[in-house]
Amino acid sequence: MLIAIEGPSIGAAPLCEPILRSLPDWFGIEEDISKYLADIDRLPTFLALSGDKVLGFLTLKQHYPRSAEILVMGSLTEVHRQGIGRALVERAEAWLLDQGVDYLQVKTLGPSRPDPGYVITRAFYQALGFEPLEEFKQIWDENNPCLVLVKKLVR
Repeated sequence: MLIAIEGPSIGAAPLCEPILRSLPDWFGIEEDISKYLADIDRLPTFLALSGDKVLGFLTLKQHYPRSAEILVMGSLTEVHRQGIGRALVERAEAWLLDQGVDYLQVKTLGPSRPDPGYVITRAFYQALGFEPLEEFKQIWDENNPCLVLVKKLVR
């Protein structure tokens, strides 16, 4: 499948909302979806496109001059495991390096709460070079332990 990665752009929430809503196993809480959409509208977002169809997206949040976070990312279920997530992360990393960023983090559900979908999510990030740093029960809540994964970006 031929895809193009565009961005970063601001104001992409209307293009990303259908993807968020199509992934209830990862984004099933309305309050969280609303917050993500507000963030997507104001933060740099990359889009994976096939023609004019949005297949996936990735939104970044820069915390400090040299560190950033993949705040939210998703792709349509029918295109999972086809390289779209990898392409989005690689394009975001290249852009971040151009901005002088050296470290990238991502937060996901920690392994102390078994969930088959998040086993795959963690494996995806680790395959891209992210390393688990620490699992926190205070970031989200006791039932949703947050695993922070980090990566040193290489020039």
